[in-house]
Amino acid sequence: MASWKPLLLISLDSNAHLKHSAFFQLGRDLSLSLPVILILIQQLIDRRQSIEEIQHCRFGEICWYLTESWEQFRFKGSIDIIVATNSDALKLQKREKAWFASSLKSQLQYLAPTPSFPTIAINDPGEEIELDPSEGPVDVFCLLIFDPDQVDYLNSRSNERLIFTSKPNGSSRKLWMSQQINP
Repeated sequence: MASWKPLLLISLDSNAHLKHSAFFQLGRDLSLSLPVILILIQQLIDRRQSIEEIQHCRFGEICWYLTESWEQFRFKGSIDIIVATNSDALKLQKREKAWFASSLKSQLQYLAPTPSFPTIAINDPGEEIELDPSEGPVDVFCLLIFDPDQVDYLNSRSNERLIFTSKPNGSSRKLWMSQQINP
């Protein structure tokens, strides 16, 4: 296990009673002059325009601030997008698992009209969208997996800062090293 993971898990657990602790920000630099920030929920799932943007720029930074413990985690790394047409069976299993782990209300959002497009009244406003909870993910559902290469941890309460960096370890695993630095 990477040396930063227990630190993150303990921090998330101690802040779990706060609903907003499940949210983090994903930043991407689509060009040298246009950074993009999204506020996301732990299992990162997004729609069309953002997915297309990520396909062109697969690197990003996640910032997670936990208000009660005054801790900040910044992750730099790459993003893998798992779509319905992915040929990797293991990745498709992860996508399906994420789908069934999400609430019915979250799942229904993927049947709603595309965000940021003009509203068109096609359906009766009182008509509810139905979804069979036993069926697998709808085609527009994507799972994004973030693979960090660097983690910057700051605890403002204890005035502690650690940088965790990874190096390839010859196999598919990473070797993580940490260094305490000035906050």
